[in-house]
Amino acid sequence: MKKEKVKPSFSAILMYCIIGVSALIFAVCFILYYGDIYHKASVLWTGVTFFTIAYHLQLRLIMGNVSKLFSVNHKQKWFREKKFEAKLYRFLNVKVWKGKALTYNPELYDIKSRTLTQIADTTAKSELDHWINIIISLTTLCFALIWGQLWIFALTAVFAMLFDSQFILIQRYNRPRIIKLINRNKPCKTEALEV
Repeated sequence: MKKEKVKPSFSAILMYCIIGVSALIFAVCFILYYGDIYHKASVLWTGVTFFTIAYHLQLRLIMGNVSKLFSVNHKQKWFREKKFEAKLYRFLNVKVWKGKALTYNPELYDIKSRTLTQIADTTAKSELDHWINIIISLTTLCFALIWGQLWIFALTAVFAMLFDSQFILIQRYNRPRIIKLINRNKPCKTEALEV
């Protein structure tokens, strides 16, 4: 059976473009600075900034593929809704802004081609991806060993963690609603007994 080719989403194209442009800029800056062609601190830090951007995005792509190796489903304890979450989502107004967030693979959430259970499992897998991303965001602190300025790398790590946190909130907000739909569509045991 031939696998259908999926058209890349706007988010995916944007991410690859940002990685490409960032890689080009940091490569030029590093060549200028370390090649003693134009040895200015502004050139170095422009290169470091774009290197860090490319690094964060590239790691997210890699870890999104690595996490496919893990067996994840929405019924696992970690992915169950906690008592405090509904209040948190109301406080953060998640319902209002969640639709504005970019989705890397929107076809994974398409109710026309996927079951509600598959979509619920996808929310769990996506949440795991973003938790992993939060952890790997801290690896940028290691760059302070090369270039110093720990505060800059700490700041980029915090921004990256906040960026991923929004997606965790969205997945955790949506999953209980999807599970309610799954449960609503299940036939009752008494209905199954009636013939």
